[in-house]
Amino acid sequence: MRTIMITLFAPTIVHAAAGEGSGTTNPVAEVVTFRLIEGTDPAAFVAAADDMGPFLRSTGAMVKRTLSVDDTGLWTDHITWVSLGAAKVAAVQMFEQPEAQPFMAMISPEGMDMRHAPIKLQQE
Repeated sequence: MRTIMITLFAPTIVHAAAGEGSGTTNPVAEVVTFRLIEGTDPAAFVAAADDMGPFLRSTGAMVKRTLSVDDTGLWTDHITWVSLGAAKVAAVQMFEQPEAQPFMAMISPEGMDMRHAPIKLQQE
């Protein structure tokens, strides 16, 4: 299953890693939109997402993370990273983390979109 998921997500990760400015130290938003595989229990998916918390925090580069879903079933995983370079490194490392496999196995690769954008304004 791991090989299948890496194969399905690799084009998205490679595309994200090919962007410019990976050496910057400006905070960056990673925004991933996707749908779950048909029949996936949303509560199980949220639990699997939460299980990735220790890895994400261990990078020392995650500022915060928000996971949301709209009424059409479109999920958004929004992570603020300290830099684009840190986001790219974490994206690659994620595929090596056993705790990430259940999370990724529930995501439909069709229509998944990952993008990075420098943060220009942040209010709390």
